[in-house]
Amino acid sequence: MFVITGLNYGGAETQLVQIATALAKRKYAVHVVSMIKPQAYLEELHEQGINYTSLDMTRGIPDPRVVVRLVALLKYWQPKIVHSHMVHANLLARLARLLYRVPVLICTAHNINEGGRWREIAYRLTDPLADLTTNVSRAAVDRYIRVGATPKDKIIFMPNGVDTARFRPNRAARLRLREELGIGDGFAWLAVGRFEEAKDYPNMLRAFNMVAEEQVDAVLLLAGQGYLLEETKKLACDLGLKDRVRFLGVRRDVPELMNAANAYVMSSAWEGLPMVLLEAGACGLPIVATDVGGNGEVVLNGESGYIVPPRDVKALAAAMSKMMALSETERAALGQAGRAHIEANYSLDRVVDQWERLYEELLKRKGLR
Repeated sequence: MFVITGLNYGGAETQLVQIATALAKRKYAVHVVSMIKPQAYLEELHEQGINYTSLDMTRGIPDPRVVVRLVALLKYWQPKIVHSHMVHANLLARLARLLYRVPVLICTAHNINEGGRWREIAYRLTDPLADLTTNVSRAAVDRYIRVGATPKDKIIFMPNGVDTARFRPNRAARLRLREELGIGDGFAWLAVGRFEEAKDYPNMLRAFNMVAEEQVDAVLLLAGQGYLLEETKKLACDLGLKDRVRFLGVRRDVPELMNAANAYVMSSAWEGLPMVLLEAGACGLPIVATDVGGNGEVVLNGESGYIVPPRDVKALAAAMSKMMALSETERAALGQAGRAHIEANYSLDRVVDQWERLYEELLKRKGLR
């Protein structure tokens, strides 16, 4: 049973759905539980025959009854393994274990910072209720140990994985979508993600404003939704970038969109291990990203792209200018190195194999294998 805070088009949610789907294909019985009402992926789960339940919480409103609802589901489904994702679901699954002793409980954190000191204390206090905590980047694992959120012997690094067959270089898609978007021969930067504080879109827009003066046909494509969307649109207008920044909304053709771009940019103030960086790398896109979370583990600085400090507009702009100044051949070489790195370390099949081995190991410890 997977338990997650919610289902939306975010990195953690995407990863959960991909792993759940892969496990279902490997003949596991899989059930997905969301704390709040879902906004995405129900169709994909249904197509794979994966059971889904919502606990019907309202975002931002605490409801102790959700523990009782989850316990009822656990008693009904009697899963051997509960695998929770994201801070609220991790804490919920741990509390539910006080009332129903599921054999194995794994909690996965998806960020280097999940919301402040009190959550780190909550992790520490409830740690005895979990068999293992994992995080998606090595940097985050080190930090969780350092701040005392998790004991050193109870947390390990487990990366996100990407479907490298779906996310791959595709010249036909590139030509078609560039024509559809009216990019022509201009330089197209791409960013995909939710419009929220962590992504620091103001940093990106201000950096792009600096480099846009150098190349008049450069555009910035932004795909996604979020509570800061309108604020970001206003900033683009205030910077005089209304015609240079295109807000594309939620896209179902992200692999094709990535192929249409010349380079990928991420300006996050904090991260875990972003799925979009794995996807961009798998598509052979050279990347400019801030040095937060696992970004530096995905983007090899100087080999597959450039890594810069967070919240540093000048550094981000300089790296973007450097990328734009390269020849197509040089950018292609960066992209090829990036895809090779993704295939070797972050392919979805490889990651699902790791999860399956971990599940079996933990079940053996409990005498269930």
